[in-house]
Amino acid sequence: MEPELIRFGEALGHAARAAANTVKSYLRDLRDFRLYLLERAPSARAPSGDDAAPELIDADQIRAYLTETMKHASRATTQRRLFAIKAYFRWRETNLGADNPARSIRAPKVGQRLPQVMPAGDVARLIEARGTVTDAAAARNRAIMETLYSSGLRVGELVGLAWRDLDEELGMVMVRAGKGNKDRLVPLGEVAFDALKAWRAATPAAATPDAPVFTNLRGGRLSPRTVQMIVARRLIDAGLDTALTPHGLRHCFATHMLDAGADLRAIQEMLGHASLSTTQRYTHVSVKHLQEVYRRAHPRA
Repeated sequence: MEPELIRFGEALGHAARAAANTVKSYLRDLRDFRLYLLERAPSARAPSGDDAAPELIDADQIRAYLTETMKHASRATTQRRLFAIKAYFRWRETNLGADNPARSIRAPKVGQRLPQVMPAGDVARLIEARGTVTDAAAARNRAIMETLYSSGLRVGELVGLAWRDLDEELGMVMVRAGKGNKDRLVPLGEVAFDALKAWRAATPAAATPDAPVFTNLRGGRLSPRTVQMIVARRLIDAGLDTALTPHGLRHCFATHMLDAGADLRAIQEMLGHASLSTTQRYTHVSVKHLQEVYRRAHPRA
């Protein structure tokens, strides 16, 4: 099974053009499934005994694995693992002419979680917080916060920006090969551009057109994990008791835009959602906000 997983991952990345994180996630889930088969399903072992044999895997073994997964993981995790298994066996069916034991298995229904959103005032406190860092780090961190909230970029898209992707005259940023490998133009506010210019003046690295926008203080490109740590530290510095992530600022961007009357289709384009239904979950957050305002303000609520 392992050699096939490597081939499947390559095919997923090339032919299906899946994002690198998607490929990693699918392979991680499939290797977890493989480990389960080796430990709990002797009938799925290859003759050598040191690997699972895909042709010996049946629907009952897949169902048993999903049942076991649900004992210690969420429905969303179980659903994701089934998607990985289905994709793998669909690839085997298409490319190797093999049976597909996962075809009839349905994923568990997952309740939709509403995004966590901070009030605009708290976001302002988060952006303004500085902490005990050097001037260069403070300029960079401020630019990160302003860019995330101003544009709604995913953290992977943020760290992938190059200086050539910023167009201050148009007030736009080009997000290259975002999720789904699609480029898109996203508006970026004047305040965010001012913060980016301050960081560019303070950065120790040469800000050539192809150089990454966000780097560490030695000039190396930032990782998504480092951005997560910067946001977490800034929450502490701002005195905000919440577990907001960089992706949470994306939720704040969309919800605050919607609350202010922005068109849902425009928000969909800016976020890079393939389906409007993905963007529509923000309408539920806004309705909740309206209900709270009504209850506080109306004398007979």
